[in-house]
Amino acid sequence: MSTMFDTLAASHSLGEILALSSGLVWAVAVILFRISGRKVHPIGLNLFKTVLALVIMAPTMLILSEPLFPAVPASTTCLLLISGALGVAVSDTLFFHSLNRLGASLVAIVDCFYSPFVIGLSFLLLGERLSAWQLVGAALVVSAVLTISREKRAEKLDGKNLAVGILYGILAMFFVAFGIVMVKPVLGTVSVVWATLVRLAGGTLALVLLVPFLRNRRAILKPLADRANWKALVPASFFGSYLSLIMWMGGMKYAKASVAAVLNQLNTIFIVIIAAIFLKERLTGWKIAAVVLAFLGAYLALMPF
Repeated sequence: MSTMFDTLAASHSLGEILALSSGLVWAVAVILFRISGRKVHPIGLNLFKTVLALVIMAPTMLILSEPLFPAVPASTTCLLLISGALGVAVSDTLFFHSLNRLGASLVAIVDCFYSPFVIGLSFLLLGERLSAWQLVGAALVVSAVLTISREKRAEKLDGKNLAVGILYGILAMFFVAFGIVMVKPVLGTVSVVWATLVRLAGGTLALVLLVPFLRNRRAILKPLADRANWKALVPASFFGSYLSLIMWMGGMKYAKASVAAVLNQLNTIFIVIIAAIFLKERLTGWKIAAVVLAFLGAYLALMPF
């Protein structure tokens, strides 16, 4: 039986619509995660949103009449589990650390490293060619990140927090890019929703195995029991770890990877605008310049000139 997405795929723009929607929904989630991160540790935040998304995925599978255990090779399942451990457990935890240090608008600029990493890893792992324009695009993204160093005073950041925040953000983008590139060859053989479920399971398993080894695990988990924190946590988890993730996976499956990634990268602009409106983060000239450089770099890096 064809899935809902496969049926809708008859519309040639489905992949592009999903990719663009994913960027917008993720931008909303980032603002809510920024609010939650003021009271919840990044590991606790990641565990909460991943477990909640995993719980929601089960009835979603039933509603869509998708089998929980389809006839899929064990190697494909293992690849998706590893992808989830890297792209959800590792990447998202690093991302939340970066978000806490840089704020929503600056971390959105660092996020543009996702595009060069996708290109570079696709070259190494999938044998895709690199063009001169793609290298120029990667250089522009790097220049955008260097530009945000000018925001240190405006954002009241000390040099250490800025440097550590940028490092965490870059590492987060490396692991999410690696996690998606490694499964790109098998995405066309499995259901989008089932693939999302397995990746979430991989991320949840990795986090659950990690928590017992943390010295401050009680302090990390305690804020999750405070229902006052759920006002931002629950919608952030729904938008960021469930809805956006399904759309992201669907965009990668039904659209060209380069096109989907460029549309995903529009979240940089969405986040900066929403953060200025709702979080009152300053929209300075340097920040606007960095956003323009970052998005232009992402566009060049992912367009097949």
